[in-house]
Amino acid sequence: MAWFAVARVLFVAAVGYSAYQLDPLVVGNPLPNLLLGLALGGVFVLLELRLKDISVTHLLGALIGGAIGLGAAKTLGAALYWANLGDARVVFLHSLILLGLPYLGLAMGARRGEWLEPANLIGLFRAARPRRRYKVLDTSVIIDGRIADICETGFMDGTLVIPQFVLKELQLVADSSDSMKRNRGRRGLDILQKIQKMSGVDVTVSDVDFPEIREVDLKLIELARTLQGKIVTNDFNLNKVAQLRGVEVLNINELANSLKPVVLPGEVMKVFILKEGKEYNQGVAYLDDGTMVVVDNARKSIGKTIDVVVTSVLQTTAGKMIFGRFIDPAAAAQAVAAPVAVAEGKPRPQIPPSAAAAGK
Repeated sequence: MAWFAVARVLFVAAVGYSAYQLDPLVVGNPLPNLLLGLALGGVFVLLELRLKDISVTHLLGALIGGAIGLGAAKTLGAALYWANLGDARVVFLHSLILLGLPYLGLAMGARRGEWLEPANLIGLFRAARPRRRYKVLDTSVIIDGRIADICETGFMDGTLVIPQFVLKELQLVADSSDSMKRNRGRRGLDILQKIQKMSGVDVTVSDVDFPEIREVDLKLIELARTLQGKIVTNDFNLNKVAQLRGVEVLNINELANSLKPVVLPGEVMKVFILKEGKEYNQGVAYLDDGTMVVVDNARKSIGKTIDVVVTSVLQTTAGKMIFGRFIDPAAAAQAVAAPVAVAEGKPRPQIPPSAAAAGK
């Protein structure tokens, strides 16, 4: 900062000395000329201080606009050469053009300087054709298979991009010695073949690779960022990492959860108890869409279809869980009959001694 201050002082002194030597204002009187030079130097320093906070694109726009305005003024001035230069109105018009057009160019160029930013310049050349929307598929969503149903319904627009490194990973899974992995890999290849045969679905295989990156997930993120597209996945971890890196993600699981029917606490639903729950006297059931239903007091009803009262619903990014309670009809009837019998003056049912001894 000290060097800038010294440079400004030297500049003002140089302008003042130049005016002192050349006498631009009053000939033979150096003091007014010196003051004029110092004042003009100070004006330039103030202008420099104001311009330092302006972006480079706005300065460049002002220079380009001023040059265009000056060129237009010179052209119109040359056109007025054959006019009557002795007429004061023609001389004034010539001066007005010479001053006004460069000023308008400076003002408009400085105001529209953001047009010179690289992103906006690229956008000017891309405006002639519509921008393609890219959807990059990852390995998990291909093996899952639901992406084919979504494409068949027409909800997936744009171009589906299948990276070459994803195809390589699918091939490695399909050639695995593990039968389960091998079946998953072959299923993914069949899903891709099915999508490619669909009419109205634009599918392209990208050869773009990033050799310096080893992880497939990070390669997907870089490819989506390069194409300015979105990643289609059902991988929870890839979803989070991509969002942290500023890449948009379409999660198939979130789409499926949003399409599940809404269940409110207090509703009665019919479920089939499939297995025992983790807690005491719990049963677990599943809806047709795969939603888990945890039912209290349903351990004795495994293998049966029962009516359940919904108590709460837990919604997470991984899925939805429904908690309910099974009320045994016999126990409910007995619980309702006991207060009624007392109110009517009837004696409570007595437990036989033999049953009491057996209960012990």
